[in-house]
Amino acid sequence: MSAPHRPAGIHLLADMAGIDAALLVDADAIDALLRTAAEAAGARILHSHFHTFGPGMGVTGVLLLAESHISIHTWPEHGFAAADIFMCGDAQPQRALDLIDAALMPTTCSVQTIARGQL
Repeated sequence: MSAPHRPAGIHLLADMAGIDAALLVDADAIDALLRTAAEAAGARILHSHFHTFGPGMGVTGVLLLAESHISIHTWPEHGFAAADIFMCGDAQPQRALDLIDAALMPTTCSVQTIARGQL
């Protein structure tokens, strides 16, 4: 009898709305938040890059992880952020999302969970 298959990784796509605009404009703060989230998930950070589009404007950024990545795009004018968390191995992407959700405090959070590949 063969061993049960497991996904190569779990990919979470989160649409978060109703967020205070002030939480969505500071690239350094968002970088720090995603770093904390990655560490909470048990992931190892390899590199990060975050960009702000100007005062009061949104941020786009990504953490490259040994286990894959976390990215975020923010629209403060709409109180909206889209996060993409993909992790493989023993990392736990839901822990990262829980921490991001607790920090940004959206009024709604819609999540798609995708099992990527089968091992």
